[in-house]
Amino acid sequence: MDRIKLTQFSHGGGCGCKISPAVLTDLLGKMPAGLLPPELLVGTEHADDAAVYRLNDRQAVVATTDFFTPIVDDPYDFGRIAATNALSDVYAMGARPILALAVVGMPIDKLPAEVIGRILEGGATVCREAGIPLAGGHSIDVLEPIYGLVGLGVVDPARVKTNAGALAGDVLVLTKPLGVGILSAGLKKDLLSGAGYAEMVRWTTTLNRAGERLAELDGVHAITDVTGFGLAGHLLEVCRASQLGAELAFADLPLIDEALALVRDQGIATGASGRNWASYGEAVQLPADAPEWQRKLVTDPQTSGGLLVACAPNAVDAVLAAVREVQGSEAYVIGRLLAGAAGVRVL
Repeated sequence: MDRIKLTQFSHGGGCGCKISPAVLTDLLGKMPAGLLPPELLVGTEHADDAAVYRLNDRQAVVATTDFFTPIVDDPYDFGRIAATNALSDVYAMGARPILALAVVGMPIDKLPAEVIGRILEGGATVCREAGIPLAGGHSIDVLEPIYGLVGLGVVDPARVKTNAGALAGDVLVLTKPLGVGILSAGLKKDLLSGAGYAEMVRWTTTLNRAGERLAELDGVHAITDVTGFGLAGHLLEVCRASQLGAELAFADLPLIDEALALVRDQGIATGASGRNWASYGEAVQLPADAPEWQRKLVTDPQTSGGLLVACAPNAVDAVLAAVREVQGSEAYVIGRLLAGAAGVRVL
């Protein structure tokens, strides 16, 4: 049997297939007001990563779902990436995952059963790595392959980390390098090297498990994960929810080397990057002489991206150490939050 390229079925892969921020805001704005019981600690009010429902004084349930079309051609890798990305929302709230359900949509007439099985196997592998059961799910027959998870977690209500808790003077820390969207665009154009593919899979399958540890640090005030809206977009959500401005030092941003080369030297980027900029670019200030590739990097959609942490200056060392200990990788200081109008300034 000829090898099937999963990305041939996708009009946009990974978190790059998300609805643009502007369109999503418009759609949500038309939703009728829902019930707001006092137990609902986090809902739709600040575009947070997951819902949080308090059960009692010591326990709250964190609930989220995330799924997308293929970002890679290998079915096992696709399943792993999608599952890792879905659980990231639980970790971003400072919670411990406890359970997952699979969300499966497959073109049954186009994909052999063994290919679909490998996707499911990849997702189950990540759930085992996270120490949780994959306890069921739902499947449908659709035109494009879709896979992801419903993720459930638990957290102490006093330890919930939202994007609305940041304070002026907080330092911004990012736990994964940027450029996954650019690598995915390079893959579709057959421009990505074997080493670049390995780097993409490495980061997109690294669980953001440090989130639970970070929530225990008193100096950590807000956490979100960087996904389809890019670094600038998710930082802007923090700014708007916390009523603050932000400064990023572009020279301090961690970048995947091959992604930098693809966007800077060949102009490779995703369509989602342009949609992101069209949605929120008026609130992001770049230097007047900044090259176009820098804009594409700060708006690059990150599939299974890192955690963006806002913490007190005296907590930075503890944050960096926690990420290093729990995930075995480095985290990076990239900017700070300031009093003032919500917006992002890139220096």
